[in-house]
Amino acid sequence: MAEVPGPVAGFIVAEIRRARGASGMTQEAFGTHAGFSASHVSAVESGTRALTVDFIRGADRAVRNGGLFERLATELGTPAWFRPWLDAERGATQLRYFEPNLIPGLLQVEHYARVVLRTVDSLTDAEVEHRVSTRMDRQGILTGERPPQFVAVIDEAAVRRGGDGLAGIMSQQIAHLIGLAELPHVHIHVIPCDSGLHVGLSGPFALARSSDGVWVGHLENQLGGDVVDKDDDVATLQARWESVRNEALPRRQSIDLLKEVENQHGPR
Repeated sequence: MAEVPGPVAGFIVAEIRRARGASGMTQEAFGTHAGFSASHVSAVESGTRALTVDFIRGADRAVRNGGLFERLATELGTPAWFRPWLDAERGATQLRYFEPNLIPGLLQVEHYARVVLRTVDSLTDAEVEHRVSTRMDRQGILTGERPPQFVAVIDEAAVRRGGDGLAGIMSQQIAHLIGLAELPHVHIHVIPCDSGLHVGLSGPFALARSSDGVWVGHLENQLGGDVVDKDDDVATLQARWESVRNEALPRRQSIDLLKEVENQHGPR
């Protein structure tokens, strides 16, 4: 049960308390509808018990607000620099991701995402868990009713990376990639290590095409990220996408390489 970070949690709890009062429900009645005891509700409202995503979802059910509290928690708990890209991602009909060092977030399993996020030692445990939960929720766009065409190009180094922190996780992660790659709208391509130097080694980037045909890009860096929407900049990213895509193996050969790597990582 992922905890919601402090500042965001305080705001959400206040809104839940206000909605409960406006509906005329006691803590006991609210808890019955939300799936929690009255003492649990009281502890969350008084701040002596952490607010979790499960409690937020229960609160949404109790007051029948269509998931408003969960949407608020997701939006407010997301770094401001990332929100414009999330909007582009959610509305995309086509997505292109290139990653030289890590598995793209939309393709990560929970354990892998947690290890990656814990490398940022300034994040609290609650912030890490909230971001893991948010990342898992984002992945719903790949399995929705009308998912976008998703193409990812990943450097082989990213799928071969191991170490103590990833022990037992990488085989699970690679198996997940193989499963996703079998979906008709998901295409995963691997750039083999023997390709040598290529333009993608300068850093990861992503591209999203909206339903009206407009492309935007996204660049991540150590301080956050930027949405790229100027025509010349988007054209540059599209040209670089073509370069890295041409370095990658075809779809079936990429899956074969992933299966080979999965075996080398050992049991899950």
